[in-house]
Amino acid sequence: MRKVSLARRRPLSLNSRVMLFVAVAIGLSLLMIGHLVQNEVERHFAEQDADELVVITRAVEKALQMAKDQALAPEDALARAVSGHHGVYFQVWDDAGRLVYSSVDTGSLPQANTYPPVDRIQVDNLYTWQSDGKTYRGTATDTRIGGQDYRIIAAIDMDFHIHFLENFRRSLWVIMVAAGAITLLAAGYGVHQGHAPIRALSESMGNVQADRLHVRLDPDTVPGELKTLVDSFNHMISRLEDSFARLSHFSADIAHELRTPLTNLITQTQVGLGKSRSLEEYRELLYSNLEEQERLTKMVNDMLWLAQSEHGLLKPVWEPLDLAREVRELFDFFEALAEEKQIELVSEGKTPIIQGDRAMLRRALSNLLSNALRHTSEGGRVLVGLALSGEGGALLSVQNPGPKIPAEHLPRIFDRFYRIDPSRQRQSEGAGLGLAIVKSIVEAHEGNIEVISERGVTRFTINLPRAADAEVTVMGESDESTDHR
Repeated sequence: MRKVSLARRRPLSLNSRVMLFVAVAIGLSLLMIGHLVQNEVERHFAEQDADELVVITRAVEKALQMAKDQALAPEDALARAVSGHHGVYFQVWDDAGRLVYSSVDTGSLPQANTYPPVDRIQVDNLYTWQSDGKTYRGTATDTRIGGQDYRIIAAIDMDFHIHFLENFRRSLWVIMVAAGAITLLAAGYGVHQGHAPIRALSESMGNVQADRLHVRLDPDTVPGELKTLVDSFNHMISRLEDSFARLSHFSADIAHELRTPLTNLITQTQVGLGKSRSLEEYRELLYSNLEEQERLTKMVNDMLWLAQSEHGLLKPVWEPLDLAREVRELFDFFEALAEEKQIELVSEGKTPIIQGDRAMLRRALSNLLSNALRHTSEGGRVLVGLALSGEGGALLSVQNPGPKIPAEHLPRIFDRFYRIDPSRQRQSEGAGLGLAIVKSIVEAHEGNIEVISERGVTRFTINLPRAADAEVTVMGESDESTDHR
C-alpha cells in the first residue's frame, strides 16, 4: 500500500505540540511572576531601609542641634542619638574631614568622601557595600548646624534581610516548580480528555468499509471544531460511494458487452460445426464471426483509449484549428449516410481559431454527428452551430430533432456504457462509449460539454477555451449557413 508522505520527518503529535506550548507558557509565566514577586519584596525592604535611614539621619541632626543649643560635646549627644535602634550605624564628619563621632568601628563604614551626598534619601540613591563579612546599605547627607557643616553617613546591617530573602527565594521557587508541575499534569489530562472526540471520530471512520459506504457521520454529535472535518469526510465518502457504484456498473457493463458477442461467436461456431456445410455457409459464418470480432476490437480500443485519457497518457498535439473547416470536411464524410436517410446537414455561424488536436476533435465531432444522424428521423435536419463564447473561446453545438431525453438520464448520459433504453439492440446503438469519448476529448482540451433536450430537440454544446497566447480571429464561411444533403 502506497503511503502519501506529508513531510520528511514525522511531525510531533498533537499532545506533544499542545503540552510543549503549555509548558513554555507556564514556564514563562512562573518565571515572570517569581521575578516580579522577588523584586517587589526586595523593593519593600529597600523602602523600609530608606525610611529607617531618614529617621537615623534626622535623629543625628537633632542630636547635633541639641549639643549646639546646650553647649554639650557632640560625642555625648550623638552617643544617645539612635538608642533603641538595632543594626543601625552612623558616622559624623566635620567640614575639615575629621571624624566627629562613629557608632561603629570606622572600618565598617566608608570614609566621608567615598560616596557623594544626596539631597533626599530615596530607594534609588542608597549605597550598598560589604565589610567584615557583613553587607550594609546606607547613604551620605550634608547638614549645617549652628554654622558648622557636617556630613552624616548612616547605614543599616542587611544580613537579616539577606537571610530572609534567601529563604523566601528558595521557598518561592519550590512553590513555583510544584505549581508548574501540577499545572502541567492537569493540562496533560485536559488535553487527553479534549482529544476524546477525535479518538471517537477516528474509531467511527475506521469502521467505514467498502460495504458500508452508505454510513455517514453525524456532524451534530462532534464539537464545533470537528464539524468541518466530519463534513469533509462525509463528502469524501459520498464521492467514493458514487465512484464505487460507477465502477460496479462499469464492470457489469463490460461483462455484459463482452458476453454478448462472445456468446454469439461461440454459438455460431458450435452451430457451424454441428454438421457438414457448404463453402458458402462457412464463408457467411466467418463473415459473421469477423463482424463480432471487429466489434469487440473497437470496444476494447475505445476502452483502452478512455483508460489512457483518464490517466493523462493521451497528450493532445496542439495546432491552430478552424472548426468551420473541420465541420465541412466531416459533412463530406457523412454526406452519403445523410442522403441515405434524407437528412439535411446544416452548419451556421462563425468561430475563432482555437488551439486543439485535430484528430481528437474530429473524433468527438464524428461521434456527435453519428449520434445525431442515428436519432434523427427521415427528412429531418442536423444543425451544427458555431459561435464565439463570452470568454473568447469557441462554442460548437450539434442539434437534431428527436424524442426528448428524460431529465433523469441527462446527468449520466456521458457515462461509459450508459444507455437511455437498455432494451434497444446494441448492434444499432453502439457500445455506449461514444459520448464518454467525446467528454474526455473536450476535457483534454480544458473545455466542457453539456446537453439539453426539450421540445423535441436535443442539443450538445461544446465550449472550448481560447488559448492564452492565441489571437481571436473569427473564421467561417462567407455565407453564414452551409447545407449538405
